[in-house]
Amino acid sequence: MRILLTEDNIALADGLSAILRGTGHAVDVVHDGASANAVIAAENFDLVILDLNLPEMDGLDVLRSMRARQNQAAVLILTARGAPEERVRGLDLGADDYLIKPFDITEFEARVRVLLRRQAGLHSATVMYGCVSFDLKSRTFSAGNMQLDIPAREVGLLEILFMRAGKVVSKEAITQSLTAFDDDISTNAIEQYVSRLRKRLAPHGLTVKTARGIGYYLDKLPEAS
Repeated sequence: MRILLTEDNIALADGLSAILRGTGHAVDVVHDGASANAVIAAENFDLVILDLNLPEMDGLDVLRSMRARQNQAAVLILTARGAPEERVRGLDLGADDYLIKPFDITEFEARVRVLLRRQAGLHSATVMYGCVSFDLKSRTFSAGNMQLDIPAREVGLLEILFMRAGKVVSKEAITQSLTAFDDDISTNAIEQYVSRLRKRLAPHGLTVKTARGIGYYLDKLPEAS
């Protein structure tokens, strides 16, 4: 999933982005409100992690501008401004959750998982399609009691398809979800990932089908339906 982290504390931003990337997410980082506002207007994100005390533009103004554009990405406010009236204001402006600094990293990770799960319309930490299950916490796929050995980039692609199982996901949406600003992924690379996933999934009754000229979707093989 693609995440925007807006944090002016460079050390904290580096640490949090490393944690998020370590769990397989594509993460972009900006350090001021004006940059955050511009990036959110131009790019698609599943989750925006937003500090409030930002230079150039306050985080609440970024949030207000974002929701005024009907941007529905999930928002986790991450700030030292913990007064009740601040939390109420942020939530009323459209934030989905509010975490006060200093915070426990495991709680931060849990809140990120919950928001991404909610954003995908899921109510459980485990998603099942056919005989394959996806654990959102560990970001692993299993068939029965066997964990599937899937490289990180392919896990990211399969996660996108799994959360929208049976629905076509455009190549553009896949590229945006898999890559941050400093990444480079070609259409050919995505086709290679799809080809490898087909081979990995076939023994478990699933495949990735092509919607010609549009994108890809996860489906069950006929004998597994």
